[in-house]
Amino acid sequence: MEKIVYLVDDDEDDRFIIKEAIKSVDESIIVIEAINGADLLKNLTSHDCPRPGLIVMDMNMPVMNGLETLEAIRANPKTAHFPTIMVSTASDPFLQSNAAQSGVSHFYAKPSSFKEYINLVNKLVKLFQ
Repeated sequence: MEKIVYLVDDDEDDRFIIKEAIKSVDESIIVIEAINGADLLKNLTSHDCPRPGLIVMDMNMPVMNGLETLEAIRANPKTAHFPTIMVSTASDPFLQSNAAQSGVSHFYAKPSSFKEYINLVNKLVKLFQ
C-alpha cells in the first residue's frame, strides 16, 4: 500500500521543512503539496487523484483556511473519512476547539526546529500503521 500525505500550507518554507522531515523518517511516503484549502479540495476531487492516507494542513491560509477546508472535507461523503491533521502556530484554545468540533483527527503546534518536526513526523507515521 502506498503511503500518501497531502501537505497543505501556504508557506513554501514550512512545506519544504515538513516534506524534508517526512522523507528523512520514511522515504517511501509520497508527499503531494497544496498551497491552500481550495487547492487541496481541487486535488481531492480530481478523478486521477490518489487517495490520501493522511492530510497535514496548516490552520491559517489565504483563500480557504484550515477550518473551512476541514468542514468541506467532512461535508463531502467521498472525503469525509480522510484522516486530517491540523498544524498551526496559533495556540488559541478556541481555534483548537473549533478544529476538534469540525472533525480534525489531531491538532499540533507547528514545531520551531527541524528536530521537533522529525518528532512530529514520527507521530504521524504511526497513523499509517
